[in-house]
Amino acid sequence: MAEPVAWGADGVPHSARFGDIYHSESGAVAQARHVFLGGCGLPEAWAGQPQWRILETGFGLGLSFLTSWQAWRADPQRPRLLHFVSIEAYAVARDDLLRAAAAQPELAPLAAELAAQWWGLLPGFHRLAFEGGRVLLTLCIGDVQAMLRALHRFEADSIFLDGFSPERNPQMWSAETLKAVARFARRGTRLATWTVARGVRDALAPCGFQLRKAAGLPPKRDCLQGVFEPSWPLRQRGPDPAAVSAPGRCVVVGAGLAGAAVAASLARRGWQVLVLEAGAHPAAGASGLPAGVLAPHVSPDDALLSRLTRAGVRATWQQACTLLAEGTDWRAGGVLERRSADTARLPLGWSAEGPNESWHASAEQVREAGLPADAVGIWHARGGWVRPARLVEAWLDQPGIRVRMGCRVARIEGSGPWLLRDAEGELLAEADRVVIAAGHESSALAPAMPLQPVRGQLAWGRMAAHMRLPPMPINGDGHLIAHVPDPGGPLWLTGATFDRDNGEASLRSDDTESNRERLARLHPEAARQLAPLFERGELEAWAGVRCASSDRRPLVGPRDAQAQGGIWLCTAMGSRGLSFAALCAELLAARWHGEPLPLPAAQARALDAQRGPAARRHGAPAATEGMEVVTSKQDNLP
Repeated sequence: MAEPVAWGADGVPHSARFGDIYHSESGAVAQARHVFLGGCGLPEAWAGQPQWRILETGFGLGLSFLTSWQAWRADPQRPRLLHFVSIEAYAVARDDLLRAAAAQPELAPLAAELAAQWWGLLPGFHRLAFEGGRVLLTLCIGDVQAMLRALHRFEADSIFLDGFSPERNPQMWSAETLKAVARFARRGTRLATWTVARGVRDALAPCGFQLRKAAGLPPKRDCLQGVFEPSWPLRQRGPDPAAVSAPGRCVVVGAGLAGAAVAASLARRGWQVLVLEAGAHPAAGASGLPAGVLAPHVSPDDALLSRLTRAGVRATWQQACTLLAEGTDWRAGGVLERRSADTARLPLGWSAEGPNESWHASAEQVREAGLPADAVGIWHARGGWVRPARLVEAWLDQPGIRVRMGCRVARIEGSGPWLLRDAEGELLAEADRVVIAAGHESSALAPAMPLQPVRGQLAWGRMAAHMRLPPMPINGDGHLIAHVPDPGGPLWLTGATFDRDNGEASLRSDDTESNRERLARLHPEAARQLAPLFERGELEAWAGVRCASSDRRPLVGPRDAQAQGGIWLCTAMGSRGLSFAALCAELLAARWHGEPLPLPAAQARALDAQRGPAARRHGAPAATEGMEVVTSKQDNLP
């Protein structure tokens, strides 16, 4: 449930939990501009910078974020990217966000955009993207100290210390919390807060902040400003082998979902990207199926795969809203996942009214889906179907990206610049960095990686006028998608098979029969309606080869443990390319640029290409030691 906010007759919001107000009668916007932006020298300090990273404790009603975003938008010298990382233990309701900003004409439209993404705020990290991915809000829902520990360390350029007063919420201002905040400061990082409490000053000074009182916003007389300039030498961490000093030239091998997403993420950061594709067109491999299901994995213990796919669905959802035509290229109408009664359990604490976007399907939803009355399922409100090829095309149609077809990379030579050659030794391209995103064919360029081809075939056809197929995708043991618009008539699709260690994409008649049998178990009524088409062979088939890793998680990271700066992988999306591609691309780009990651540090390590056996062969510790290994029975294309 959302945190309740009590609005006084004077328009000042109150928190019953802390017995305090969210902001003084001067207003949160005035406070944000005077105390936080002014106290950190913004917007002047970020002029001409490639990116600016703000860390905030206490998101509250979001007005400091909205004010920073508005200042960025209005500044012709703004950085290419604005990162805003904020921690909030008790997220308020969408309506309270809108009400708080309603009195500010310049903020109200931004608040509406924020409210549109204000969903699914379970405990953990949530990456919200605005301005085509150039304003990124990483919202960390949970206890402040736990969230600070979970964050991958980045160098904050500005720190906003906010929250209810130290007397009302002492943990937010404790020495332990402020010491954890200081871990994100670099020399010169500026800090600002509205409180000048002695305990806060005494906790910040030993952390290396040089502090001074400044004129406060009435009725407060003072506010506090600081600069991180410790008197002691800082421990030299050494350069991050993944970091780049500036965008350069990158070649992405593969123009499927993974490669196109990487190209788009890097182009947004100023890279000149060349995509080399062996096929005749983008999405020529496993990303070329007519339509695929977008839905998260759900488990009763909220396992690693569940958390990763939830973050991935959010990332893809945002991209689809921005780039695709709803109803034609994708449909955001939800997904019903059919399960047996003993496997339909959900995590403790989830409820029909909670922030979880997945819940037990109602009798009405089961009936609308055309399933038997005793069917059991989970309804994914943030699910739907997507045409993967349209998403690939949209990603590749961005400034800074070129695509060359019919270019099969056989080997990569050099050590920066890297030379990419075909089987005859002809030079295809050279680049400062290379990303291998060629699906199962990535193994030719990364033979040490634990990659596995997984063949899949589905059946599809056109709907007749008399057909009454479900209006939403049905997922489970296979899937069924219907009512996909197409110039030749609406499509239905069902499948898919799952053949490990098979890299052959030719069609098989026995797989068509396997898909028919799977459909009969998943949706008996649909199987009955489509039976004549199967019997007469009046349908089509499509086959593709997915790429999976040994632990069924994507590989995002350097190909070689000893040469992390040059050749990277973004592959092994398995049957979840729609869920993982956008998230993994942003993770890769963030690592290159020293940005806040879109995931907690432990989850990012769980996707690192140098985790597990591959890392140990090179003498490095496994990135996932001590973490759970996840497998899934849900292996549906794409």
